[in-house]
Amino acid sequence: MKVNGYTIEPGANLAGANLIGADLTFSDLTFSDLTGADLTGADLTGADLTDSNLTGVVLTGANLTGTDLTDSNLTRAVLADADLTGAVLRWADLTGATLADADLTGADLTSTQLFWADLTGAELTGVNLANAELSRQYERAFVHRGLSKLMGLAMTPELTQ
Repeated sequence: MKVNGYTIEPGANLAGANLIGADLTFSDLTFSDLTGADLTGADLTGADLTDSNLTGVVLTGANLTGTDLTDSNLTRAVLADADLTGAVLRWADLTGATLADADLTGADLTSTQLFWADLTGAELTGVNLANAELSRQYERAFVHRGLSKLMGLAMTPELTQ
């Protein structure tokens, strides 16, 4: 399948691609390279991005409902205002990612790395954070808001102040 001149298939090289507003619903992009791609407002509902590299990708306002991002690298990705309802992010690396105002309702973040991630205003209802690794700043926020029942979280020791 071709979208905006790019071939959408497993193992695709979409580094730096302009896929703003693209319809990628139910696409198979497993093992793909989307480093630095711009997918602002794109629809990736039900897409499979397992084991993909999304370092620095821009997904502002994108629809990732039910998307599988298992074992993907989303370091420094911008997912502000994105809809990640029911998304699977098991073992994903979201270090330094921006998830401000994102909807993560029911998402699976089991064993996900969230060091230095920005979760300001994010909706976390029903999120599975089992064994997720978060910065100390979030541990305090969870305890302060009465969410201290989250289990298996590993916090970075350098953020104890």
